[in-house]
Amino acid sequence: MTLAEAVEGAARRLAAAGIDEPRRDARLLVCRLLGGGPELLLGHPERALSEEEAARIQAAVARRVAREPVSRILGEREFWSLPFGLNAATLDPRPDSETLVEAVLAECADRAAPLTLLDLGTGTGCLLLALLSELPAASGTGIDISAEAVEQAAGNAGRLGLAARARFARHSWAQGLAALGDGWDVIVSNPPYIASGAIAGLEPEVAGYDPAAALDGGADGLAAYRALIPAAAAVLTPGGLVALEIGIGQAAAVEALLAGAGLAPVRRARDLAGVERCLLATKARNGAALRPPESRG
Repeated sequence: MTLAEAVEGAARRLAAAGIDEPRRDARLLVCRLLGGGPELLLGHPERALSEEEAARIQAAVARRVAREPVSRILGEREFWSLPFGLNAATLDPRPDSETLVEAVLAECADRAAPLTLLDLGTGTGCLLLALLSELPAASGTGIDISAEAVEQAAGNAGRLGLAARARFARHSWAQGLAALGDGWDVIVSNPPYIASGAIAGLEPEVAGYDPAAALDGGADGLAAYRALIPAAAAVLTPGGLVALEIGIGQAAAVEALLAGAGLAPVRRARDLAGVERCLLATKARNGAALRPPESRG
């Protein structure tokens, strides 16, 4: 079997299973399992595969047919053009969440400032580490209730060369915020926001493989916000920024919770599909915020 034949065969199996973009997934799986990228297929389509390589590809394709995401099969997801390892305890980072990173950076008037960042429910560490990659003098902490997630996030920081400016700890939100104290310039979170009753209806790649604790936002999807917003407001530096990822249709309800905690709205940020995906709010102070109010979009 050649490389090109392996990709074609995998694409046919995935298409028959109803997988969206089967050829893309087939090409990514085959080439990555062979240690390369898409250019491998372009440059070496007639490369003969060993029996071991063919068997490894067949096993991976079977996992994708069962609706396991490509990222989980490969153990890695690209986010903010950075590679993030993931495991069963972490949410699979998605492009929608890059909206939060972009929105926070847009509020930073001076990217060379020594900001302190806190990531609540850090998972792979993708939000914190993506921000640190753009803010060279910043440092941050990510907390997660899962020890496995904390270990994965710390490993990602090391692989990205950011370990000196990032630390991770196992805490619940309440415990972590109490233990870490105040003085945070930027607090970010992608909390669980799916209503409990809606989880079973999500795509199999999500419902079957993302950890339930990272999805389940309680009966109305807002339970995590009710818990973390008042606690975050208490430790945010005056003039600092809170940025929260939200689900479809949740903007008004979460903004009300932010206002109830004494945080003033900055703006809503939309993802590439036009969905309101991130809310930004600030804690009032005398003087300038992260960037001047008149320049806020």
